[in-house]
Amino acid sequence: MSKLIVIDGLDGSGKGTQTRMLRAYLTKKGVENDLISFPMYECDSSSLVKMYLSGELGQKPEDNNAYAASTLFAADRYVSYKKVWKALYEKENAVLIADRYTSANAVHQLAKLPESEWDGFLDWLFDFEYVKLGLPEPDHTVYIEMPPEICRKLIAKRAKETGRTVDIHEKDKTHLDRAYRAALYAADRLSWARVAASKNGEVRDPEEIFEDLLALTGLK
Repeated sequence: MSKLIVIDGLDGSGKGTQTRMLRAYLTKKGVENDLISFPMYECDSSSLVKMYLSGELGQKPEDNNAYAASTLFAADRYVSYKKVWKALYEKENAVLIADRYTSANAVHQLAKLPESEWDGFLDWLFDFEYVKLGLPEPDHTVYIEMPPEICRKLIAKRAKETGRTVDIHEKDKTHLDRAYRAALYAADRLSWARVAASKNGEVRDPEEIFEDLLALTGLK
C-alpha cells in the first residue's frame, strides 16, 4: 500500500500550497506519488457536499447537525475511493497525499457540538469512516495551524482575487473560531503533527512551514 499523508487546516491556512510543495518535492526525489483533494469537486461523489457548502441544505453550518453533515463528506471519500483513488493507494512504495481527509470532519463538524460531546463524536467518526466504510487510515496527519483571524483575511483576499464564492463555513463569522478550538483539541487527542503557519501575527514563509512538515513526516 502507498503511504497516506494527510495535510489539513482551516480554510486559508495554506494546506493546498503545502500539498503541492510536497508533491513537487517527492517527484524531484523520484518517489512515485499522487495528490487527492477533498471535497473531490471534479467527481459526482461530491454532489451532496456541494449542496451543503453552497447553502442549499441550510444557510448556516449548524442547520445540518454534525453527524448528518459528516456522512455527506464521508460519502464523497468512499465513492471517490472506489471509483478513483483506490488503485493509487494500493500501489507499492508510493506516497498518496491528501488535501483534507476525515480530519476535516473532526474539525468542522466537531465545532458544532458542545465540548462534552466531542470525545463521543470523534470515536463515532473514525469508527464510521475507517471501520464501517473501510477507508484507509493515514500514516501521518499534519495540521497546519493558522489562527482564524488571519485565515479570514486570507479567505477574503483569495475571494477578491479569484472571484471564488465563499462557502457557508467560510462566511460564518463564528465558525472558524469554533473550528480552530475543535482542531486543537482533536490534534491533541488524536496525536496529529502540528505545524505553526504564523509567527507574531504574521504568516510564515511557506518554505519554512514545509521544512517543518518534512521533518514531522520523516520524508526529508
